[in-house]
Amino acid sequence: MTPRQSEAGSRPAHPHPAKAGGDTAFPRDRAAADRVFEHAFDYDAVLRALVMDIPCPYLVVENFVPPRVLAHVLALWPEIPSGGSFPRSALEVPPALAGFLEEFEGPKLKKLIGRKFGLDLEAAPSMVTLRGQTRARDGRIHLDSPSKWVTLLLYLNPREQAWPDHAGCLRFLNGPHDMEDYEAEIPPYGGTLVAFPNHPASWHGHREYVGPRRSVQLNYMHRPQKVASEKLRHHVSAFFKKHFLSS
Repeated sequence: MTPRQSEAGSRPAHPHPAKAGGDTAFPRDRAAADRVFEHAFDYDAVLRALVMDIPCPYLVVENFVPPRVLAHVLALWPEIPSGGSFPRSALEVPPALAGFLEEFEGPKLKKLIGRKFGLDLEAAPSMVTLRGQTRARDGRIHLDSPSKWVTLLLYLNPREQAWPDHAGCLRFLNGPHDMEDYEAEIPPYGGTLVAFPNHPASWHGHREYVGPRRSVQLNYMHRPQKVASEKLRHHVSAFFKKHFLSS
């Protein structure tokens, strides 16, 4: 990870990745899609990634989803007209995209992330949610809930998408009070992967942004019972957002 620069040029910055390209024509049946998505993730880049420790342990992998695959994912991305997190089962996810999400949630990445952070995640249950839109109230400074052991954020926005004044760019912060007091900033696009264990100092958030902001969040959880309750909460929330807020 390279140093970042703030607007004043005084802090380390995460560089914005290059523009993506590629043909978006894509097989929509599961078998053909699985063959394309067989090499959907750059696992070697995770092995090479540096684990940063200020203000908290985290790693960033640019192009974890290669540009050609990102174009296909965007072509298959389900419509998510409202803000908030949605479990996959609450959305009309094309079968061709299901294999991509299953691979992301699978044991290979879990083992690598555990190795990078020195954690035994083998028995940890997982939970996946998707986002398509960001609301004005999203991105406020926070820590993740104690039930979440490790958080992975996979950003799936086009690389040409603009983020005026750094709005919507994830920041790891030095505390809970000031969005401008940050150690690292990561643009939310280009197939970038961000991973961090839940930690007393893992304060994060982003400047207010309203509009499309596609991501997949994968959490390795502490307890199976909490996964069930969290999934139920997301299902109930998704139902109300789909049937009331989007009308």
